[in-house]
Amino acid sequence: MGLLTIGTFAKASRLSPKALRLYDELGLLTPARVDPVTGYRLYAPDQLDRARLVAWLRRLGMPLARIQHVCTLDPAAAAQEVRAFWARVEADTAARRDLASFLVDHLSRKDPAMSPITRPLEIRYAALSDTGLVRESNQDTAYAGSRLLAVADGFGTGGAAAGAAAIDVLKRLDTDNVPAGSLLNALEDAVEQAGRAVHGVAESGPSPQEVGTTLTAMLWTGSQLALVHIGDSRAYLLRAGELFRITHDHTMVQSMVDEGRLSPEEAASHPQRSLLIRALGAEGAAEVTPDMRLHDARQGDRYLLCSDGLSSVVPAEEIHRTLVAISDPEQAVRELIALANRSGGPDNISCVVADVMEPGSDH
Repeated sequence: MGLLTIGTFAKASRLSPKALRLYDELGLLTPARVDPVTGYRLYAPDQLDRARLVAWLRRLGMPLARIQHVCTLDPAAAAQEVRAFWARVEADTAARRDLASFLVDHLSRKDPAMSPITRPLEIRYAALSDTGLVRESNQDTAYAGSRLLAVADGFGTGGAAAGAAAIDVLKRLDTDNVPAGSLLNALEDAVEQAGRAVHGVAESGPSPQEVGTTLTAMLWTGSQLALVHIGDSRAYLLRAGELFRITHDHTMVQSMVDEGRLSPEEAASHPQRSLLIRALGAEGAAEVTPDMRLHDARQGDRYLLCSDGLSSVVPAEEIHRTLVAISDPEQAVRELIALANRSGGPDNISCVVADVMEPGSDH
């Protein structure tokens, strides 16, 4: 079969002549021949497979530079790259869906006709931090107050001071009367200030680029909790007997799981499972974006905030059983830390447990 004109090739590949000219200029899909007089592009029939692949990938929304890379791979590697790309798209879509849900809820609350009448609730809480059985010092910080719950896991030579500095900034919110509609804004401002505080700690040490902290915190209003999260400390919600993890780890292996390059089982034993891709720290602190969202509180809810010294060594099933079995927050945090130490206590361990309850209730 002879060469195909650009019009015929465009129709067969489902790409427009304009797109074909662009892909030629980018070196993505070079014509088999260009007429030296007219400049007319001609394509070989065996180029159709590549052209159709380019068309399909464009429909997925894949950037041209990444398409160019995919086209250089063998089929198995190309399939893996497409899987990884789509996993990232789904993760980004989920994040935008959460934001859309928040905006719908936030705007609905401003409409008196749609705003539910809610009774104020209280929280009963406890916080505890432990060095563990292996580390020489404790770089974790745990805090619980009537309005603020927080856990920070510092790292580097000034990690303990970094985590403490971040939470010290947020503690100011524990006494502030923040309106429910301003919860996220107040928390976002405080996290920016916390980032600057961590930067200051890091700059005073010998290796500022290696110092930082995770931060997982909740700000309470009496009917809602605003959550901020960055790093691999975690927040869980126990509701109606079921345990839900409500944060997403910002680690290299979690991103590999999201992209389909690792299974959750492989991630659990990966040698770089603690390598963070987001944290509060001196290096790139201004560009760091935490996860933020609102949670409607219900009577009977129980929240757990913890560092990875608990979550990385104690199975979720044991955490679940402990939170269900022990009603007192103080006893619950002590037992969770004991569980981590009975599993070897390889890291610092911090836990905050908070129960949502009616004012004046003992249970």
